[in-house]
Amino acid sequence: MARILIVGGGSRGRRLAGELARGGHLLRITTRVEERRAVIESSGAECSIATPMQIGTLRPALEGTTLACWLFACASGGQEELRTLHGSRLELFLHQLIDTPVRGFIYDAAAGVVPAELLAEGQRIVRSVTERNAIPARVLGAARGDNAGWVEGARGAVESLLGGRQAG
Repeated sequence: MARILIVGGGSRGRRLAGELARGGHLLRITTRVEERRAVIESSGAECSIATPMQIGTLRPALEGTTLACWLFACASGGQEELRTLHGSRLELFLHQLIDTPVRGFIYDAAAGVVPAELLAEGQRIVRSVTERNAIPARVLGAARGDNAGWVEGARGAVESLLGGRQAG
């Protein structure tokens, strides 16, 4: 059993949380607004009010976390907000992981709403920071609209970062 933090609790994040919770893992999903608590908790995850636009708010959610997931490939928002999520906020978050019990990181770069060049920049940041700091990482990719394939790939990434162990 592992505690997994999902930053970006949209529909994909909640689907993944439900799948992982059924496998015995403990899930924590962040959201910016209290009104989303019930829908997050219905997925089997604990809700944490935090925003990647204020990195310090994510720090408490890292407590006891084994794996962290940054799931913003389908995020909506303005071009500058998306650039920030896949750029400076992502990089700052990865630096937050260095002195924590987090043993792995998953970045969602699946085709979706976010422009490909921003996802490519996010992948470059993930590779650079995780390699330099010996943090195992996986990058998710799936065709747009292939939600079942995305969930399967995400679950596989979690299992590979946990060393192939099954929960339970």
